[in-house]
Amino acid sequence: MNLLLVEDEPSVVSVISRGLTDEGFTVSISPDGLIGKQMALENQFDLIILDIMLPGINGLELCKIIKEQKPNTPIIMLTALGTTENVVNGLDNGADDYLIKPFKFAELFARIRMLLRRYRGVASQDQIISVADLQINLSAKTVKRNQQEIVLTATEYRLIEYMAKNKSKILSRIDILENVWDIDFNLGTNVVDVYVNYLRKKIDKNADQKLIHTAVGLGYILKEK
Repeated sequence: MNLLLVEDEPSVVSVISRGLTDEGFTVSISPDGLIGKQMALENQFDLIILDIMLPGINGLELCKIIKEQKPNTPIIMLTALGTTENVVNGLDNGADDYLIKPFKFAELFARIRMLLRRYRGVASQDQIISVADLQINLSAKTVKRNQQEIVLTATEYRLIEYMAKNKSKILSRIDILENVWDIDFNLGTNVVDVYVNYLRKKIDKNADQKLIHTAVGLGYILKEK
């Protein structure tokens, strides 16, 4: 199990990382919100532990960003801010649980186990690939951008799914033809270009950040700018 701890207090980092490592977890650590955001969105973690008072981006904002793009990643807020208003605010921003400092490691560990059990069933039902605010649900075969569902034809969906499974990789037209259409097309055909253009109109046209890029002379790539 891979966990991400976003915490800037060295003593807390030491207690949690040592305790979780002893329990068999792999723990990655971020000392601030900006690095934590990058790590959370670019990697797959089974659970994330967030402090609220963080440099760069505070934990509430970071929690909301992560949940928008990776809704099936459980998040525990771990903070000294313990008023009812703080707890409600944390939960309203997407946190699954809220633990107040100072805390006992046994309680944190129990909450981690509980959330992992809860989400294990969800993960088996829905497999989601995220690229920025684009989400492809492999089980439901649906596509959303900024939480808005995008209606695609069967061929358009197969194309975006293939690109998403190979995100950040340059895919040649031949790669796409063989894996999306599974037919030997005449290499002079422009069917790939036509369908990539269809996708751009539906996925990128009204978005500030373009995700489908052309690698001149090589093919296409789905990635964050």
